[in-house]
Amino acid sequence: MDPGKRLRLDRLMNRRGVHRSEGGLFLVPLDHSVAQGPLASSDGLVEIIEAIGRNGADGVVIHKGRVRFLDSLCPDLALVVHLSASTSHAPDADHKVLVADVEQALRCGADAVSVHVNLGSDTEAAQLADLGRVAGECTVWGMPLIAMVYPRGPRIADATDPELVAHAASVAADLGADIVKTPFTGDIESMSDVVRSCPIPVITAGGEKASSRERLCSDIENVMRAGAAGVAVGRNIFEADDVADVTRRVSRIVHRSVPYLAMARS
Repeated sequence: MDPGKRLRLDRLMNRRGVHRSEGGLFLVPLDHSVAQGPLASSDGLVEIIEAIGRNGADGVVIHKGRVRFLDSLCPDLALVVHLSASTSHAPDADHKVLVADVEQALRCGADAVSVHVNLGSDTEAAQLADLGRVAGECTVWGMPLIAMVYPRGPRIADATDPELVAHAASVAADLGADIVKTPFTGDIESMSDVVRSCPIPVITAGGEKASSRERLCSDIENVMRAGAAGVAVGRNIFEADDVADVTRRVSRIVHRSVPYLAMARS
């Protein structure tokens, strides 16, 4: 790995000044606005970002155009620019296309970029090609790459099937990603198997809106006990009645749980 990418990865994984070389990464994806529409008013989104920055999140995931309107982005937050998109109105919402490139992300001040791939979708081949191409650009520019790889599409019966999740993580590693975001399998044992099978850090998606904060925190506890490197929690943060409180709760679990990683891998 070249020095530039290594330096950016180290900043991403150690954002809060605590050495977490094995993990403890807490991202808040806010890229849903392309797929689903506005998450909040313009001022409201700034308030959300400020709240998550003040209460322990490590970074946000947003699209390139939105960066222009976030002058007050908390300096403690890493910026991950998402390069993929689709909308819920498309004939195939699982068809993710590239809407930005690594050079544009660098101009935005990005610390990392992310690409979405849906395994099992009708356009899987094109999405895999996009991931491979972006991985090559990231090598050239020294940019960390987070691959969001999900089993999702007409051929997928259970997106949390451990074999499918392990396959998704493997695809990310094989095609050049530095970190993979993928679903939580639902239990510690099977998620531990996924983590052990993957040579790059695994973070899990926050998933659908949790029935309660307690359920969300319980799932994240299990994710970290399984040895995952962290979580990326979106709607369970930005749709919360108290964004600051939920962010604090998740941050405490993720950042205090780093010792679980060594235990899971021993």
